[in-house]
Amino acid sequence: MTKTRHERRAIGAMHTGLGLTVAATALPHIDRATTHLLADHIRAGYPAYTQTLVDSAVTTYLVLLTVIGALGVIAWLWTAWAVKAGTRWARSAATVMFVLCAGVGLTGLLTMDTSGETGLPPSLGWAGMAPCLAALLAVTFLRRRPGVSGRG
Repeated sequence: MTKTRHERRAIGAMHTGLGLTVAATALPHIDRATTHLLADHIRAGYPAYTQTLVDSAVTTYLVLLTVIGALGVIAWLWTAWAVKAGTRWARSAATVMFVLCAGVGLTGLLTMDTSGETGLPPSLGWAGMAPCLAALLAVTFLRRRPGVSGRG
């Protein structure tokens, strides 16, 4: 089945979003092995925490972020499949996934913990927002009517 240019572009944006989701999921694990931004952020917010408590909090965040990332990967694959298959509900599903992506991303970016700081360091919070840009682009392409374009 031949896809419209908008559908092909939407699928391309979804593949980009998939890659950004994988990268955003891997970033906290890379941080744990290298820069320790998350551990330092937790330690700054909770100076009385022992190293064991900081390590436990980092592990909890890693598990949570990995589960969210895995669900995001599944969502990208499922939504891209729906668009490729030409399902009637693909546009609605992509819109719902965008809203969920934005909600999860903003939660990670803006949620304050009991220390008065955000739970995640800003760099990790913003990394979690990156897939939302691809989702917005995909939804924009899918919502365009086939004849609405600057070029043929």
